[in-house]
Amino acid sequence: MGLKNNLLQIENISLSFGGNAALSDVSFNVRQGEIRAIIGPNGAGKTSMLNCISGFYRPQKGRILYKGVTDLTQTPTDKVATLGIARTFQNIALYTGLSTLDNLMAARHIHMRQNSLQSMLYWGAAQREEVAHRHAVEEIIDFLEIAHIRKAIVGSLPYGLRKRVELGRALAMEPELLLLDEPMAGMNVEEKEDMARFILDIYERRGVTIVLIEHDMGLVMDISDRVVVLDFGVKIADGTPDEVKNDEKVIHAYLGQA
Repeated sequence: MGLKNNLLQIENISLSFGGNAALSDVSFNVRQGEIRAIIGPNGAGKTSMLNCISGFYRPQKGRILYKGVTDLTQTPTDKVATLGIARTFQNIALYTGLSTLDNLMAARHIHMRQNSLQSMLYWGAAQREEVAHRHAVEEIIDFLEIAHIRKAIVGSLPYGLRKRVELGRALAMEPELLLLDEPMAGMNVEEKEDMARFILDIYERRGVTIVLIEHDMGLVMDISDRVVVLDFGVKIADGTPDEVKNDEKVIHAYLGQA
């Protein structure tokens, strides 16, 4: 297949809050068409790194190049999604008073080209666009097997299904790069198996590059192409799952001194 292009290049990222370092000179890359895991103990800086990539945090040092051109550390947060980057959150961020369908439709706004004036002048074009967005959302609903909750108010759904709706909302943005922050946290075994299957389907059938933070080491080692390990904001390992799980620094970070 040959060497894949870098979709994301993280270069010497340092981030601190009030003198406390969350990330210290962290560098790694994400290749086009891979599942790239970021792991580490609690407080290692994993979510801080995702927040830098998605524009929620501005690092004091370093840059994050997307497709070798755009520095995400200088890109307004609301513009990051339009570049083809979507994410889910550790704490679910949905419109709890709206239905599943409405939550997914809301995520399509970045693809809606018809403004209100155009809609009045070209009613037919606006109608066609609405139908196209609805079709895209219906396809995601089928893909994630959530047709039975399409009209359910999200706030009334069980936790595992809400996590699935949030994944659907990220997919509705049609990302090239999907950032998943602990997509299986709080799930039971059956829900985790379902979510793992959906993540692999997104990767294999939709060709989406995935950056994954997850505490379930068995799952990470099963589905990831490469793994980067953080500890106290510092990168301590980077490689294939086999290389990482046999690394002495990683074993020490997770298990402590023998």
